Formats: sequence, C-alpha cells, structure tokens
Amino acid sequence: MAANPEHTETPAQVKAECEQFRKTFATLKDEIGKVMVGQHEVIDATLTALFAGGNVLLEGVPGLGKTLLVRTLAQTLHLPFSRIQFTPDLMPADVIGTNIVSEDPETGRRSFDFQRGPIFAQVVLADEINRATPKTQSALLEAMQERSVTVGGTTHKLIAPFIVLATQNPIEQEGTYPLPEAQMDRFLLKINVGYSQLDDLMTILDRTTGEETPSVERVMDAQGILAAQELVRGVVIAPHVKQYAARLVLATHPEGEFAAGGASGPTNRYVRCGASPRAAQALVLAGKVRALTDGRFHISYQDIQEAALPALRHRILLNFEAEADRVNPDDLVGEILKMTPTQPIGAMA
Repeated sequence: MAANPEHTETPAQVKAECEQFRKTFATLKDEIGKVMVGQHEVIDATLTALFAGGNVLLEGVPGLGKTLLVRTLAQTLHLPFSRIQFTPDLMPADVIGTNIVSEDPETGRRSFDFQRGPIFAQVVLADEINRATPKTQSALLEAMQERSVTVGGTTHKLIAPFIVLATQNPIEQEGTYPLPEAQMDRFLLKINVGYSQLDDLMTILDRTTGEETPSVERVMDAQGILAAQELVRGVVIAPHVKQYAARLVLATHPEGEFAAGGASGPTNRYVRCGASPRAAQALVLAGKVRALTDGRFHISYQDIQEAALPALRHRILLNFEAEADRVNPDDLVGEILKMTPTQPIGAMA
C-alpha cells in the first residue's frame, strides 16, 4: 500500500482500499461480538485506536468485560500478546525487564544480559493499571510514546505495530492510584465502559452459563495492520476541518483566545489545565478512521465531533469549582462542542 494514496494511486484503487478497510473493520467487530455482548461503541472506539496507531484506556467498574474485550481483540490478531496484572507491589522491572548477570561456562567471564519484560509484545494488556504505584505506572511512558524501552543506558526498540490497552477502575474505588497526567495524555482515547442492558445481560448469561463457549477467528496480521494504519494517515483533511480540530483543543484552554464561551464561559470557570497538542492529533486520527468506516477518503466536521469525547475527556483537568458544581469532563466537552462554531475564522467575520 502506498504511503500517500491520494497522490500515487488511482481513485479506483483508493476506493477499493477503503472498501477493504470497511470490510476488515466490520469483520473484526463481528468476531469480537461473538464474545463481547453489546458495548458496540466501546468496540468501535477500541478498533479506532488500533487503526489510528494509538493506545486505549478503558475505564469502568469491575466485571463489565474490559479485560475480556482486550483478550478477544488479541485473539483476532496475529500478534504476540502479553498481560500485565498491575498490583501495588509491581515494580518497573517487572514491566520492562532488567539486566541480569550471566556467566560464560567456558571462560567464566561475567556480563550483563537484558531479560525482556512483558512489555515486549505487540498487544499489551495493562490490567487494572491504576492499582500500581505511580513509579510503576511511569515505566510505560517511553513505551507508549516512543515505542522503545531504555534500560541501563541501552534503548531497545519495540516491534510495530504496538498498542497498549489499559483497564482501570474508577478512582473512587478502594486501592487505586490516579494515573499521572503525562501518562493519561499518552492514551489516544479514553473509553468509559458502562453497564449492560437487559437484553444484552440475558445474552451474556446464555453464552457464559451454557454448554458452548464462543470462540473467535484470527482476522489480521502485523502487515495488514500496518497497511491499514498507513491508509488511515493518507485520508485527506481539508484546512478548514483541520482548523476546527485545532480550535476545539484551544477551546479547552482557560484564559485563551478561543476559550469556550469567552471570559465567563465554562472553560474559564471550570478548567484548570486544557488539552495538549496530542488531543488534536487524536481528534484527526480518530476522525480519519471514522471517515474510512463511512466509506469516505476525506474527513468531515462530524468525524471530528464524534471523536471529541474519547479524545478530550481524559486530557482536561478540572478545578475545585467544577467539582463543587458536579461538572465532569464529559459535560464540559459537550458544552465546548456546542460553543465552538464549525465555520473557519475567516468566514466568521
């Protein structure tokens, strides 16, 4: 697949690749749906992050299927998979690995050999990530952003594609530690996993308490995922849509020129720290995936709006007034979407 399909391939080839992407996306969703009942938006967002090349944070109370979703996704991919159970006594070396002393049986010479940790997989499940201490959580920072691990002054590259899918319980649950803001920012999307509806819960009971256990088939390998990620990055975004994504991010910055609602608006009233440039990248990449799943090779305003909640909710730090007024990040993102016009700045005069 070419690096820039819009320049090096014919419209017919691009259309065929878009259609193949749609089919693959639907197939993955169907396979995951054999095990994961309901939660269609959660599955869509997780697959979006996979094809956008980003990491995912799944938040919800225990027992909602977060770990099951990640395990099932891993089963549909021809990629090495590892699971890290985060606990308060987990150490950074338990995640990334460590240097150990080895001795040559013939010469008796001793040397340090690097023993790789579970982070050296391509699909990594960081289960209950907020049950580990901040020191251990920070061990993932380099891997999540630079796709590498540095130990003892030596940098070890991780194999692409690489994705971290982390689960966490809400902060109000006992025995949890808030994730550092720098780490939260490295998750492309944060997905809230809610409770199942009645019909879905009945189906879950049928599948988990009966004689047959659902199974899934492998759908994609590493080469296919990398090609799909390349196709996503080639999706066209017009300057006015790109500007809209940037203005949405700037609308989260208190005291900024584009703060939502102006001086007396919700951003200046409730936000302590706004979203980073990574938020704009997340909006665009997630929007490009959505455009492809809709059969288009260009991104629209609606694509950006659909990506806004999972891309921004974990990147906005609220102040004490927001807590007092019981305003949560999702409410604020909704207000920002309402108050940020889609018209380009030049057309608003």
